[in-house]
Amino acid sequence: MNMIPSSSYLPAAADNLISGEPLDMAGLLAGAHHPAAGAVVLFSGEVRDHNLGRAVAFLEYEAYRPLALKMIGEILAAAKEKWQLRIAIAQHRVGRVAIGDSAVVVITASSHRSEAYAANRYIIDRIKHEVPIWKCEHYADGTHEWGNNCNCHTVTGDPTKHIYEAG
Repeated sequence: MNMIPSSSYLPAAADNLISGEPLDMAGLLAGAHHPAAGAVVLFSGEVRDHNLGRAVAFLEYEAYRPLALKMIGEILAAAKEKWQLRIAIAQHRVGRVAIGDSAVVVITASSHRSEAYAANRYIIDRIKHEVPIWKCEHYADGTHEWGNNCNCHTVTGDPTKHIYEAG
C-alpha cells in the first residue's frame, strides 16, 4: 500500500518538524513511499552511551522553534529541488532523549539511490550544523556540557567550513 503524504516534504505539518515526543520512525517511513521513487533512505541519529571517552547518560535538546521550523522547511525544499526528490522528511527531538532513542530522522525518496543518499546526507548535515537546535550531553558522572554539535573542522581543516561544503 502506497501512502503518499499530502505534502512531500513535511511529516504531517510544519510544526511537527520538531517534536517533544519520541520519533515514530515506522510511521514516518510508512508515509515516505511514492510510486515514482525507486529508492528510500532513512537516517536515524541515535543517542549513544559515550562521547569523546566519556560515558553519556542521556542528551537534552533545546531549539529556537520559530526559526528552526522555518530553516528545516527550507533545507527540505532545497534538497527536494536539487535532487528532484519525491519525498523529503526530517524530524528532530527536543527535550530529554534517552540512550538508544532517535534524536533526529531524515527520510528521502527519489527515482534512484544515489540522489536519495546524497540528499539525505545534505539534509542531516545542514540541520545539524545550521538549525538553532542545541544539545546538552549529560554524563554518567553527573556533569553535563552544552555543544559538541559541529566538529566538521576535524575533516575540512577549516572551522568555518562544514563537511557538506567540502569539495
